[in-house]
Amino acid sequence: MLLAKPRGYCAGVDRAVVTVEKALEHYGAPVYVRKQIVHNVHVVSVLESKGAIFVEETDEIPPNSVVVFSAHGVSPAVHAEAASLNLKTIDATCPLVTKVHAEARRFAQDDYQILFIGHEGHEEVEGTMGEAPEHMTLVENPQDVENVVIDPSRPVAWLSQTTLSVDETLETVDRLRERFPQLLDPPSDDICYATQNRQVSVKEISAKCELMIVVGSANSSNTVRLVDVALESGSDAAYRVDSAAEIKEEWLEGVKTVGLTSGASVPEILVDSVLEWLAARNFSDVEEVTTAEEHLIFSLPPELRREIKAAENA
Repeated sequence: MLLAKPRGYCAGVDRAVVTVEKALEHYGAPVYVRKQIVHNVHVVSVLESKGAIFVEETDEIPPNSVVVFSAHGVSPAVHAEAASLNLKTIDATCPLVTKVHAEARRFAQDDYQILFIGHEGHEEVEGTMGEAPEHMTLVENPQDVENVVIDPSRPVAWLSQTTLSVDETLETVDRLRERFPQLLDPPSDDICYATQNRQVSVKEISAKCELMIVVGSANSSNTVRLVDVALESGSDAAYRVDSAAEIKEEWLEGVKTVGLTSGASVPEILVDSVLEWLAARNFSDVEEVTTAEEHLIFSLPPELRREIKAAENA
């Protein structure tokens, strides 16, 4: 067993989950959450059991309620809708996603055309493009580049979703730059540190194993990318599972070394269950492969911190 490190929760996910937990403690149930707070079915289920109510759209929330916005971020239109319903909002958007929102606003203010690399329909994409929809064009992959149309008289820049494949994003940027040599880079890399670190770790392990198991949910973009990275980096097979219950015995046929990692929204308890499942099938010799150390911590959203502090001082 080769166990990837880093794996699992990133700082943004940890902050978002704790935000919902603290909101439930402070305000009491129910606390509404727009969309899944993070893309993991286990996490959502646990929070539901504590009194969180997950909704798809803001207009499903009763007026005057408490609502937490997910780690993926929301558009200004969602903030405005929440205000019209007199909702008490707590914004758990990952600070690294907030950074991309700020970059989009800044480029738009300078009348840039923004080529946004991301996956259509993903909540992060919808939220970021909502910052300046008239300035932004979505580019999903390198093949999309040939269909991009810009106004040659106006400046052009690119931004990206934070949870993409690092290699594919760079390929997309290279193709964009071939077509548009004047293309401006964002002030800093938009792919988040946790996404990059988990992909680097999988690359390291995949060359040494026949099977890679990636723990995480199907709607988690960074989790799905880890499966792709494993296959591209030398693993004979790679599968995504939500839990040990989804692993199939036949995957182990002829396998001597199994690699294991988890997406950035996956609690360690799910990885432990997979380790136990594999140990029961003679994969009990576990070597942790460390490619980076992560120490970043994000503080709770300021609106929640203020309320908790005020209650403590009352």
